[in-house]
Amino acid sequence: MSKTILIIEDEIAIQNIIKAFLEDAGYIVILASDGIMGIELFKKHTPDLVLLDLMLPKIDGYAVCEILRKESTTPIIMLTARDDDESQMKGFDVLADDYITKPFSMPLVLKRIEAVLRRTDMQDITSSTIRYRNIRLNTESYEVFVDDKSVSLTAREFEILKLLLENQGRVFSRETLLNRIWNYDFFGDEKIVNTHIKNIRKKLEVDCIETIRGVGYRIEKEN
Repeated sequence: MSKTILIIEDEIAIQNIIKAFLEDAGYIVILASDGIMGIELFKKHTPDLVLLDLMLPKIDGYAVCEILRKESTTPIIMLTARDDDESQMKGFDVLADDYITKPFSMPLVLKRIEAVLRRTDMQDITSSTIRYRNIRLNTESYEVFVDDKSVSLTAREFEILKLLLENQGRVFSRETLLNRIWNYDFFGDEKIVNTHIKNIRKKLEVDCIETIRGVGYRIEKEN
């Protein structure tokens, strides 16, 4: 199945060159001419990879990368005329997967795309299992084990635990958990989150979810 690549680039001539090479290589290509459009098309099409220019109208590539990283691990390759060390370091600081400076060789860009996608595919094979201490989650079968003993969680409980384990050390407020797990569909008392956390703790019989008073919940990073 062909992979989809989103190109976020404001120079139409460069857009067309990259698009032609990628389509010849068998990729499906989506084009965006500014940062806002790029974010909207990313959410609409969920591409397999993003080629991202830095100097974009409306919001720059760094901001786009930061926004996309808050909700996705989709590989992002920056294509930019900024070749100084500071710009490149900032690109990696916002979690870009690669950084290619202009002018660039399209055959080389294709090879870099192939390499990044190959790494991503290999990670996907092993990413169905999340381990933390004596807890094991299978994200495909929605199974949870503690010391190899099966634990039955509801779908909501599973998603909360999965989110916390995938973001060890990060504190999630009740509001954020509602937005992420209930997908903005929940109207009611935020205390429902407390109930779910309480149930998870009881079922796991493992003291791993920490309450940060007045803020929310987190799971400490595993040493």
